[in-house]
Parts: sequence; C-alpha cells; structure tokens
Amino acid sequence: MSGFPRPEELLAHRPPFLFVDEIVALEPGVSCTAVWHLTGEEFFFAGHFPGMPTLPGVLMVEALAQTAAVAGLASGSMGDRLPMFGGIDKARFRRQVVPGDDLVLEASLGRMSARAGRASGVARVGDQVACQAEMMFVMVDRTEI
Repeated sequence: MSGFPRPEELLAHRPPFLFVDEIVALEPGVSCTAVWHLTGEEFFFAGHFPGMPTLPGVLMVEALAQTAAVAGLASGSMGDRLPMFGGIDKARFRRQVVPGDDLVLEASLGRMSARAGRASGVARVGDQVACQAEMMFVMVDRTEI
C-alpha cells in the first residue's frame, strides 16, 4: 500500500477514461507522479492501429493532465472546482507506447489561481521520454457541469 489516495478518490474521471492507475509520488499543490499500466485490453488499441497497437498521443497528454489534476485536487484548495483543459502547448511525442508498457506520468503545477492554472508534464517508458507538454486549465464549478 502506497499511502497515497486512489486516483478515483480525487479525479472525476472513471473508466474507460481514467488513465491514472496508481499514484507513486505526490506533493499536493505542487506535483504528482503516477503510472498508467497499459495491458493491451484498452478500447483504443483495437483500432489504433490493427496489427500495430499504439497509444494515441492525445491520450498521453490527457493522462498527463489527469496527473496534474491529482496534484491540484490533493491540495484541497480547489474546493468544488474542477480543472478542465484550457489549452495545450509545446506537445511533443518522442516514443511509441505499446501494450505492456508502464507509462510513468510526471506533472508539475505552475501558476494557479481560483480561475485557471498551468502545468507541465513528461510521460516516460523506462528512461525514454514518450511525450511532454505544457497544459493550461480553467476551473469550473462542479455543480455547473
């Protein structure tokens, strides 16, 4: 047992759109490191691409955003607000991610306010960078969605 909360205790996401399987490091309000264990049973592998299953890059960025959200939500300072994507900058995809890979997701929060925030993230398989991106979030009242 890691002593960290389960991702679904903090995130509003649920399968099949919850991409954070476990939290391995957490500094609330600052950063989070999590892991997404890709089994090959995920729904998108069947069509992306048949015979050569590959994790879509946009889902890597979403996984990084979920990891950043864990860091922010764990601080308790967001109250009933939910971080939602406001933008993605400087996204780069450097390595193919395939079934059986463990994608290590590292996210650090930047400037945050009650209305918006920034984060940066890197996804790795082993010591190889698979994806990196800068993300912007807008804060939405959970009762409004």
